[in-house]
Amino acid sequence: MSEMVKKPIGITETILRDAHQSLIATRMPTELMLPILDKMDKVGYHSIECWGGATFDASLRFLKEDPWERLRKIRDGLKNTKTQMLFRGQNILGYRPYADDVVDYFVQKSVANGIDIIRIFDCLNDIRNLQEAVDATNRVKAQEGKGHAQVALSYTLGDAYTMEYWVDMAKKIEEMGADSICIKDMAGLLVPYKASELIKAMKENTKLPIQLHTHYTSGVASMTYLKAVEAGVDVIDCAMSPFALGTSQPATEVMVETFKGTEYDTGFDQNLLAEIADYFRPYRDEALASGLLNPKVMGVDIKTLLYQVPGGMLSNMVSQLKEQNAEDKYYDVLREIPEVRKDLGEPPLVTPSSQIVGTQAVFNVLMGERYKMATDQTKDMLRGKYGKTVKPMNQEVIDKVIPGEEIRTERSGAYVENELDKLEAEMAEWKQQDEDVLSYALFPQVAVDFFKYRQAQQEKVDMTQADSKNGAYPV
Repeated sequence: MSEMVKKPIGITETILRDAHQSLIATRMPTELMLPILDKMDKVGYHSIECWGGATFDASLRFLKEDPWERLRKIRDGLKNTKTQMLFRGQNILGYRPYADDVVDYFVQKSVANGIDIIRIFDCLNDIRNLQEAVDATNRVKAQEGKGHAQVALSYTLGDAYTMEYWVDMAKKIEEMGADSICIKDMAGLLVPYKASELIKAMKENTKLPIQLHTHYTSGVASMTYLKAVEAGVDVIDCAMSPFALGTSQPATEVMVETFKGTEYDTGFDQNLLAEIADYFRPYRDEALASGLLNPKVMGVDIKTLLYQVPGGMLSNMVSQLKEQNAEDKYYDVLREIPEVRKDLGEPPLVTPSSQIVGTQAVFNVLMGERYKMATDQTKDMLRGKYGKTVKPMNQEVIDKVIPGEEIRTERSGAYVENELDKLEAEMAEWKQQDEDVLSYALFPQVAVDFFKYRQAQQEKVDMTQADSKNGAYPV
């Protein structure tokens, strides 16, 4: 028998970012992460995803932590493993398109503070909205020899999304200077045999490494990984078992066991993984007990395949309906979502397009008349502010919501003047490190609240006595 050719599958660990973002609304504090980094660093992961996505916003807003400080501490703890972040193209980690100078500076500072791999995506798969971030990463790489630009395609279903479409996108990503490709299946819509077909087709048309990211929401993810690995995918995203499955990723230990003894064997030590799982398990139990981890997000919801709604978007929608005492309208809204999505040019449903489509669907159902009221974000989407959709938008809806307005056709960043100096001037009084201007750029109000809190902590003020309205802090 011939010697087995080894091609171990790479694993990106998501427990420090997407796993807790998907299951417990991104509430894992930095203190909890640090003690286990040493063990995680010994596993041999392809990378550890630990920053970006919603972690930046949640750190400032809910945890009263500096996200840059988190990144530096994680970097210190991971001596041998690459770190990875998720970056929303021209929207960075915020919800509007930023100027190129802000995108560039954010990329520079991310790498300077410890990020190795930047996974960049756009909610419309509009490649133009990714170019600046990719170029910025490549500039840093040329100067400093570190930084890796991975472009992620938001996977979705619909008439426009043919195999030709995906293959064509893969070629474009290679041409634009990316280092690798990620298929980002945020709603768990990629089924096993389709994954096999997709990976093979992409592999035939691009030399770039291909990584697959999915969620367990619809219940097929582990099987999808199995077929994708057999088809030649290079890396898969997994989460340690205490924060795996449900709306998170397949479990790391399960995938390691699956490929043991095959040509794809990771070589990871299950005893070491067990120690890491033991570390996180009490936190999972605590999150369940406090209600932070809702059992609802831990199961399988095959409706995902029907309505294509990512887990985070579902929970958002449920809370919007609860606030309006309209939970009985749940299925009406679920049926309305694909309709709104079609009206808006059939975009993939991922932040921020998922929030835009979901909120608009809720409005359409609650108002009893479609587009009687449209959110500012829906208007901006129709105006072309977010970029170009794969299919044209519904002209009747455009005429009803933004009659007579000019529709933009350039990339989203083209309309934003350089703004770094202006932002710098606005927040000068709070600045303690260069990175503060970026926190402010992304979340002005939230960042200022955090800066005030930080200052109060440094001056050891009793916040209960502080008159925060007038900014008077008794010492």
